[in-house]
Amino acid sequence: MGSSQSTPGFVTILADKRVELGQTIILRCEADIEEFTATWEKNKQRLECVQDKHTIRQIGTKCILEIVNAQEGDEGFYTLNLINGAGSVSCSATVTVELNEWRTLQWKQGPMISKLKSFKISNYKVSELRFLLYGPVGAGKSSIINTIKTIFEGRQFINCLAAAESSQSHTIYYQKYSVAQGELLPFAFNDIMGIEKEKCEGVLTDDIISALKGHVIEDYTFNSKHPLSEGNKHYRHNPTLNDKMHCLVNVIPADKLTLIKDDFIERMKAVRAVASKMGMPQVVFLTRVDRACPMTRDNLRDVYKSKKTREIMRNCSNALGVPANCIFPVCNYHEETGINEDINCLMLDALTQIVHWANDYVVKCANA
Repeated sequence: MGSSQSTPGFVTILADKRVELGQTIILRCEADIEEFTATWEKNKQRLECVQDKHTIRQIGTKCILEIVNAQEGDEGFYTLNLINGAGSVSCSATVTVELNEWRTLQWKQGPMISKLKSFKISNYKVSELRFLLYGPVGAGKSSIINTIKTIFEGRQFINCLAAAESSQSHTIYYQKYSVAQGELLPFAFNDIMGIEKEKCEGVLTDDIISALKGHVIEDYTFNSKHPLSEGNKHYRHNPTLNDKMHCLVNVIPADKLTLIKDDFIERMKAVRAVASKMGMPQVVFLTRVDRACPMTRDNLRDVYKSKKTREIMRNCSNALGVPANCIFPVCNYHEETGINEDINCLMLDALTQIVHWANDYVVKCANA
């Protein structure tokens, strides 16, 4: 009697591949027998081979798939199936095609810190450029302040209590946070209560608008039921340009953009509409980019090579109506205990841009 056929197995399996645009993708593995039929799949569908693009080879027990001139469309989940009369076995690998860097960034913090320290506001009536941070609870508004202060302090700074994964805002009072390195730097951030899950909770849109216009005095206690009234002691009746905000910073968590409810987006759009009427620059800080994309999690410097990050930025632009060049992926300190220069550089790049835009705004206001 002849020996029975064996079910195929693997000596080596497919390995995940990461290649640059235009490079050749080679997936290979080795079976433990030669008697099998091999089929390839991409994203759980039979692979449609294109002439001069795909080459499939079987050399004894070895199976090879070669894809030349890698493009975005070649990215995916590839599976090799080995089948014979005794059974079947499969293995899979993920292919990632890195984009050419579509936005450049300086990965040295020293020059950016020096420029921000020496920055001079072009309007003598304004002592510091003011930025209002606005977004859902847990998006990272307070953590942005902690990260920026950490950069300039040269050590971990956690005095601004962050909400982490909480569904309730830790910011109860309207507070201004200046930045210092020996002496005060010419910009400050106002942290405001976040938008909470239910429409009736969290900061009111009217209070955000009042803050933009400079009517809200620091230490005002937010009330999710009633907006700040003109009779309140924390209402400023005749705000100067120095009291007003000079840039609206919408803070959105990159890994939770699709989970943000429509009523959140509509409230943010309502605030944006007022800022637009004021001619105020508006940007988005996309936080938690390290959690939204494995590629960025592995290496933050790949943030502007990541298709996932680019897709999130485009979706955010479409949802809020903010141009993509006004959207900045950033990463806050959350697990680290030491200083991470890549985190710093990503934030400093965004900060440098908004400082210049806020300065342009106060110049425009002075000339109006």
